[in-house]
Amino acid sequence: MNTTLKHWKEAATLILAAGRGRGFTPRPPLTGESSSGQSHLHHRSLFDYDVLLLKRSGKSGFMPNAYVFPGGVVDASDFSSEWLDIFRSFTNSPTFGLRSVKQHLETRPPIFATDRLKLGSPIPGEVALRICALRETFEESGVLLVAPKIEEKKMLKNIKDFEPSNFIRMCRELQVLPNIWALHEWGNWLTPASRYGTTRFDTAFFICCLQEIPHTLQDDKEIERFQWSTPSEILQSYQAQKLWIAPPQFYELSRLCRFPLLNDLHNFASQRATAGCEQWMPVVVSNDEHLISLLPGDKLYPVDSPRDSEAAKNTVPPSKDHQDASPLHRIVISDRYTLRLQITITPKYNHVLPVAHSAVSHDSKSHKL
Repeated sequence: MNTTLKHWKEAATLILAAGRGRGFTPRPPLTGESSSGQSHLHHRSLFDYDVLLLKRSGKSGFMPNAYVFPGGVVDASDFSSEWLDIFRSFTNSPTFGLRSVKQHLETRPPIFATDRLKLGSPIPGEVALRICALRETFEESGVLLVAPKIEEKKMLKNIKDFEPSNFIRMCRELQVLPNIWALHEWGNWLTPASRYGTTRFDTAFFICCLQEIPHTLQDDKEIERFQWSTPSEILQSYQAQKLWIAPPQFYELSRLCRFPLLNDLHNFASQRATAGCEQWMPVVVSNDEHLISLLPGDKLYPVDSPRDSEAAKNTVPPSKDHQDASPLHRIVISDRYTLRLQITITPKYNHVLPVAHSAVSHDSKSHKL
């Protein structure tokens, strides 16, 4: 746990995708798909998996009522030396058996690159962040991802008063390991300045694919409800103003639309993870028409944008024609429920671009993406 950070809280979140009981079953491409399985059609029938979203409590101090992926703030127990005993079969490996990331240390996001031993913890950051994501997923949804597979019902009896430090004790008593190896590094999003109150998070994003949707429940404290839906269904519901998601969720769900098949998503996520990822701190600027959330690589993104910088005060000229060669990597925010992606860059670290969905007018009867 990095207590040296003044303005940030480290966090971890999990994009959890699960098949609908059919497992990883490839099929021939449908009309409109490329041979790679990528598609610009987004009907439910194209997807053979759902993604877990949780609705935050309306009383939450951070993004109340938002639909989010499971996750939360890193707790000191995630870095506890007690995990050394639980993972004792793996402690000979620098990262407890996790595959090494090829990305050079100097380009790694600080949340992954920080030497935790110098901060007093023998638990590597890549391990502790996964433990955090797994713990929070269990606390918020009752979904417990452990190895080996064991009876979960006895663990689901009472998670409403579950304390973070109890996760260590539970794993020890049940003789299970948090399945850190099932979580693949996906990204690193930081809260923009002055967007969601004073609290700002440096969040590691992981992804995990399951063959079947697990038994799920909400904690009734931080979470009001849960739902399993396809990426396209979530985006359609968002544009129809039936639910609200933050821009990072919009971006990542649009990226998942590249993979209608769970098997393709799983293979891509697993293979790509060792390449590393880029730290993204959106810088929000405005013009006369809307807000623009700039991401690294965009022609207007500040060259030096340290995590402790304040919100950019500059404005941008009204958009004209973006068909030129200038690099774009931005989310155009027309209103709370209308986001538009403008991206011409090539993604780094073997990642994929999100599918760009056309915006929908809210007075239209059609909510088709």
